[in-house]
This record gives sequence, structure tokens and C-alpha cells, in this order.
Amino acid sequence: MKLSRFTRLNLFAAICLALAGSAFAQDRGEGPLDPAPPKGVTAQEIIQKFAAREKEFEIARDNYTYRQSVKVQTLDGDTPDGEYQEVVDVLFDDKGRRVEQVVFAPQSSLQKVTMTQEDFQDIRRLMPFVLTTDEIPEYNITYAGQQREDELNTYVFDIQPKQIERKKRRFQGRVWVDDHDFQIVKTYGKAVPDAYQTSSADIAFPRFTTYREQIDGKYWFPTYTLADDVLHFKRG
Repeated sequence: MKLSRFTRLNLFAAICLALAGSAFAQDRGEGPLDPAPPKGVTAQEIIQKFAAREKEFEIARDNYTYRQSVKVQTLDGDTPDGEYQEVVDVLFDDKGRRVEQVVFAPQSSLQKVTMTQEDFQDIRRLMPFVLTTDEIPEYNITYAGQQREDELNTYVFDIQPKQIERKKRRFQGRVWVDDHDFQIVKTYGKAVPDAYQTSSADIAFPRFTTYREQIDGKYWFPTYTLADDVLHFKRG
């Protein structure tokens, strides 16, 4: 988000990736985090397993069509005072090429902030975060423990980029990996760099939580992202 007038604001953003036949994920209750080492498998073996499964999922997801709904609101207290909305169908054209078809896009009423190219990039790529064998070398991945996530038993890992670069968006935060399917089922964190200032712009980004659902009986798809944050800009 690029600062337009104020130096601090509440931000609410809901990015919903809704696939046919699915219901939006509900809030999942977290149990206590057990830091004990996993039994019968090492943390590194778990990382290798889920990274390989995530690579399979990334390829499979590219063969699905879905509707993506985005709503961003700035708040004055609890009252929305600006809003951006967009609904897009992600489809294939008659030549099999991936296309985006805008279904709904009213005029934005955001005044405090402006949506940046990084915001749109994060919505499409980082909020539905997929960590595959290709990306593993870019991150430090630390085992945090085991935790009950709704009805699932999960392994929890903290993810930290080895390098933070202005021109390459990366994820920083925590992921929950199902202990049966070895796929990410929940993500919490932020895109980095999370704030920076140029001569003409003051830019910051929210923390977000992404939930996944098992849509086809095989893969866990990101279906709902929620960000509810206060952005602190460098000017002010």
C-alpha cells in the first residue's frame, strides 16, 4: 500500500480464492504448540516431503479455473471510509492459455492509500503461498513443533528468506503442514520487504493469514486470506 495522506491506518483485506464446489474456510482453532521433535521422521525429511508435494500441487493448480474476489477497506475506527474491490475469473481461452476475465470492478474509493504493483503481486503469488523444492534454497526453514489445527495434526515451521531484496517478493512467517498429506494447510506472515520509502512514495504491507481446503480429495487449495492490520509508514 502506498501512503496517500495519512501516516497510519487500519487495513482490512479479504482475498478469497473460491473454486467451484468449495466453501470458504472457517476460522480454525489452534491447540497448544508442542515443541517436541517429530517421531519416526526428522524435520528435514518433513521439509523434503512437503516441498515435493507442494511442487505437485503447484502444477495441478495451474490446470484449475477459479474465481478470485478481492476487497480492501481502510477504516476510521470500525467504519470503512474507503474501498477497493475486484472479482476476476481465472480461465483458459480456446487456445489453452491462462487468462483473467474481470467480472466486477467498481471505481475505487480508497483515499488514504493507493494499491501498488507489489500489492497485486502479493495477492496473486504470496498470499496463496506455495513452498516447493524450487524455492527451498531461498529460505531458512526452522521446525517449531506440532500443533492441532482444527481437526488436523500439523507440523509447524518458521520461514525466513535468506536474502531480502527490493525487486523480489518473498514470504516471511509460519506455515502449518498436515502430518498426513504433507501439504501446507495454513500460512501466517507477510511479504518482504514489508515497508520501504522512496523519494516519491512511502509503502507498507499488511500481515495476513491464508487458509487452505482440500478441494479435490488430493490437494489443499488456498481458499481464503484475511489481513487485519495497522500499517506504520516511515513518514510520520
